[in-house]
Amino acid sequence: MTNQSERPASSHSATTFGYSPALDGLRAFAVASVVLFHAGVSGLGGGFLGVDAFFVLSGFLITSLLLAEHLRTGHIRLSKFWARRARRLLPALLVMLLATAIAGHYLLDSGDLSLLRGDGLSALFYVANWRMIYRGTGYVAATSTPSPLQHTWSLGIEEQFYLIWPLIVAVLIAWLAARRTRWVLLAFCVVGTAVSALLAADFFSPDSISRSYYGTDTRAEALLIGAALAAILSPVSNRPAPKHRGQSRHVVLGLLALAGAAITVWMWHFALDTDSWMYHGGLALIAIATGLIIVHAVVSPTSPTARLLAIAPLVWLGRISYGVYLWHWPLFEYVTADRTGLSRWPLLAVRLAGTLTIAIVSFYLIEQPIRRGALTRLVQRRLPRRAPIGVTVLGVSAAAFAVVFMTAPPPPSSLSAAPVVITSTKPRPSSSATGVYVPMDRADRTKGTSGTEPRVTFFGDSVSWVIGTYLPKHPGLWTSVRAIEGCGIATLPDILELGSPHTNYPGCTNWPARWQKGVKADDPDVAVIELNRWELMDRKLDGVYQHVGEPAYNAYLLGQLDKAVTIAGSRGAAVVLLTAAYTHRAEKPDGSLYPEDDPARVNAWNQLLVQEQAKHPRTVTILNLNKLVCPDGKFTWDIGSLRIRSDGLHYTPAGVQKIIAPWLLPKLAAIADGTYKA
Repeated sequence: MTNQSERPASSHSATTFGYSPALDGLRAFAVASVVLFHAGVSGLGGGFLGVDAFFVLSGFLITSLLLAEHLRTGHIRLSKFWARRARRLLPALLVMLLATAIAGHYLLDSGDLSLLRGDGLSALFYVANWRMIYRGTGYVAATSTPSPLQHTWSLGIEEQFYLIWPLIVAVLIAWLAARRTRWVLLAFCVVGTAVSALLAADFFSPDSISRSYYGTDTRAEALLIGAALAAILSPVSNRPAPKHRGQSRHVVLGLLALAGAAITVWMWHFALDTDSWMYHGGLALIAIATGLIIVHAVVSPTSPTARLLAIAPLVWLGRISYGVYLWHWPLFEYVTADRTGLSRWPLLAVRLAGTLTIAIVSFYLIEQPIRRGALTRLVQRRLPRRAPIGVTVLGVSAAAFAVVFMTAPPPPSSLSAAPVVITSTKPRPSSSATGVYVPMDRADRTKGTSGTEPRVTFFGDSVSWVIGTYLPKHPGLWTSVRAIEGCGIATLPDILELGSPHTNYPGCTNWPARWQKGVKADDPDVAVIELNRWELMDRKLDGVYQHVGEPAYNAYLLGQLDKAVTIAGSRGAAVVLLTAAYTHRAEKPDGSLYPEDDPARVNAWNQLLVQEQAKHPRTVTILNLNKLVCPDGKFTWDIGSLRIRSDGLHYTPAGVQKIIAPWLLPKLAAIADGTYKA
């Protein structure tokens, strides 16, 4: 996000276009589109393309700076260029990373916090875009909430450009004469843009757009289009440029700028980041459209385009746009409807006010003083000449240490829950003195054991896995966990998760075989089934996305549920269906719930459990877990002073051991004995 005020200030110089307030105005529109898109404001489905406007501006301004410096001085001092970049961008980033890590330490669950460490370090070293591509394919990474540092992917691409592009320009200048350099540079940009566009199309996949969306190579086209404009427009000599080039030229440029503005507005309104056409020429189109606006604003500074973009409030917002972009996303992620009790427009007002306040403080107290050399002068008065380098290294190291320290996972819980002692008369072999199951071959497990413990096996998804795994010691009851993280019983492949396309994780579609294998190995007296999130998402059935509560999809789910009950009870086990509990896994950008967290869907699913139980009244029992963990009939993080939810979906170990287990385990033992009464 280049600040054009770094350019020579004189608008009369032949070697530069000088400061153009219109470009700050364009930057204001770009940052506003991104922020409002992230806020979920309707009508800005393509607001994410404001980032591409930043890319085009950066490519144009950086290339103009480099060519102007060479024309003015005869060379390019790369060390000074990179030092200016560091002074402009790094201090505010360090402060933001530190604040985000500290806030995350107190606000994020352990799974999201562990991911934040890698996110923070990748943002610090400007490789966040590659981090977002390869953040992890495991269940925890794939189902985590959006990273508070996810927006730093674009900063990574820009900084990689700032590092590599000046080297390319310097090499071309060293080999070629000035005029030839401009045209070779233009050819390089054209070829590079074409290659980047082809890569974006080649890497695109409807199931995952990450590689095309975040890749440096796939998004370089916007930067290179901006650089190409600079190569075309930058002067090639120190002779004063003619003041008048013909009215017709300005008219043509004005018409092209108008077309560019129309394309930009249309795409900011209608485009979606999941649209295939976006990666088959759409990204190049928006970059060209932005470029047309830039050309007219620069070449015709008195034109209506330039005058409109140079309106004072827009220019002011453009000047602080780096801070606005830097701070808005972590603030949006931390200032949520759940934490504030606000949603939609009131929540947006609080978020925008907070973003602007912090951005203003950042601009006037951090960015501007350091960019103008206040810190450098202070250091050099007391330390050797190269001390600023040491200060920079020290600052980066301190930030890295803080990120690592503040995102360290909490120590293992010292919770020592009282054992849940089960008194049972049903003769079954005992696997261990503690009643905690360790998977092993059945012949080994039963050899030489004796006792009267009923056997219980947990089936289902990750919520069931958490319940079965974190049980306290329970002498008198043998338990095992065969639940599959990330897999429910619905297997239709086209899913909407958090509003985005998704599909089944590997191995989910063969859950019946995996459950049957578990039943055969464990031979339980009681098979506990807990299912939640994967049955509540929209899935494509008969070519249309449907969800629980709709007749056709209910029929599909009942078929799957009947299969699950049949498998779980195939060796004579009593089957227990735990109701799904209300969840609050993530919020939409405007603070409202995603469909899979809608309480109405939970109720609809639990009603299907009732229908299934009615088919098998003697062998299937429903236990109302939802009523236990949501005692007021709505989602809650805590019961009393005890935290029972870790991430809005799963239960904490303390919640399982102190709330769920004392309620659940005696009921399971009674069901195994045939003595349970609802």
